[in-house]
Amino acid sequence: MSDNFLFADEVEGDEPTIHGSWKVLIVDDEPEVHAVTKLALNDFQFQHKRLEFFSAYSGSEARKLLLEHKDLAIVLLDVVMETDDAGLQVAQFIRGELQNQFVRIILRTGQPGQAPERQVIVDYDINDYKSKTELTAQKLFTVIMSSLRSYRDIISLEQSRLGLAKIIDASVDLFSSHSMEQFIDGVLQQLTSVLGCDENALLVSSSLVAGNVQTTDPHDLVVFAGQGEFEQQEGRAIKDVLEPNLLDAFEEALTSKDIVYRDNYLVAYCCSKFTQGSLLYVSGIPGPMSQNQRKLVELFAQNVQIAYENVQLQNEVEDTQREIVYRLSEAVEQRSVETGNHVRRIAFICYELAKAYGLPDVEAEKLMFAAPLHDVGKVGIPDTILNKPEGLNDTEWQVMKTHASIGFNILKNSKRAIIQAGAVIARDHHEKWDGSGYPAGKKGEDIHIFARIAALADVYDALRHRRCYKEAWTLEQVMVEITEQSGRQFEPKLVETFKTIVGKLEAILQKYPDDDTVTAV
Repeated sequence: MSDNFLFADEVEGDEPTIHGSWKVLIVDDEPEVHAVTKLALNDFQFQHKRLEFFSAYSGSEARKLLLEHKDLAIVLLDVVMETDDAGLQVAQFIRGELQNQFVRIILRTGQPGQAPERQVIVDYDINDYKSKTELTAQKLFTVIMSSLRSYRDIISLEQSRLGLAKIIDASVDLFSSHSMEQFIDGVLQQLTSVLGCDENALLVSSSLVAGNVQTTDPHDLVVFAGQGEFEQQEGRAIKDVLEPNLLDAFEEALTSKDIVYRDNYLVAYCCSKFTQGSLLYVSGIPGPMSQNQRKLVELFAQNVQIAYENVQLQNEVEDTQREIVYRLSEAVEQRSVETGNHVRRIAFICYELAKAYGLPDVEAEKLMFAAPLHDVGKVGIPDTILNKPEGLNDTEWQVMKTHASIGFNILKNSKRAIIQAGAVIARDHHEKWDGSGYPAGKKGEDIHIFARIAALADVYDALRHRRCYKEAWTLEQVMVEITEQSGRQFEPKLVETFKTIVGKLEAILQKYPDDDTVTAV
């Protein structure tokens, strides 16, 4: 090991602001090598980041640190330690087991003959090879600088690749709230990559698509998408997420409706036609931004809001359609002197049953929105029959049963998937598992699963509430009845599913009660 290290004279001036660090792992069994390396690189900076050193004195220690720190930028690796090839085994561990192609491996050896340079570079995917006798302080500085530049560029490309993959995945179904989060998450990653930032980024808005959270105060902002330390913060108020100095910057950007540049981060106002606007936050900017970079931020701020508002408009259309379904169903229920909450309960009960039964999310949601239409055919039943408190005679019962076919005929010609599902449910929700139901006497799995679920949900809710012809039943009475009807009126598997989630279903009854409360257990 050479003592011929070169140290530059200190230059007076303002200390540059430091933002983060580059992680460097020193793997060598000689403590002096660790000490001298840290001393030589003590004042090293690259893109306003210092070096953060980690020390390992054997191959086994190196493996442990490599597992703990996935974001190491450089490994300064000795060859001969506890064994003659311990360092080479570490290199193989990095590239083979960890599949880490990002970290730059610089091999430092005091015995070049032990590990021939040509063979090592080829066989172990080493990025640089130095003899300890030739590695002066200046050469060490140079090799670290070049390695960090390579690492930065590789990570930037990887972030771009990941961001593009997210955008491609999201573009399959851009207008669902989940894929919109994916889309913006990917674009955030692309932007931070292009600007050379770290991965801390945030998009907040006064109107949040995911979860239908709407705020009236333009300064009451919530997180829409986040990267880095803001990941998994979606839906939270920024006052609960950000520190006071960041909140001030957000307030300034919202008030000025412009881009605020501070220290090593920016907050960009995203203009809007339909909401009070959104704000984009990106941190870890490595230095002064060029005019092109600023233009990129401006374009992003404009276009991400356009995509965001397209989703809002799509959700508004869908919400309007769903509300029409609820209103129509509630109007029918009012004719039978029942509160409108029955149809809301049926919707959520069906959703929980469908999910527990194993239906895909998209099918469970379709059932939830279509289930309120199950009794729409009652619009064609006379009030004298619909609201008769005593039992119906045979003639009246035959009229009453026609509501299934009436409902189907009202809905059957629609081209909308939810209305089509509603038609099937309206027609078949009085069919029974054993074939004794109406209107067609269908049996078993010939009855659509939507209708089987809606039938159980309808009976459960009707029994648990007072009707003009009966009082509300206790949960115990309802459980006995539904169990007895397993294999007769209801599918046995569905009954077992019902039993496993009855607690969730009871919570729905409590959340959407009729004017008279649900009977206590």
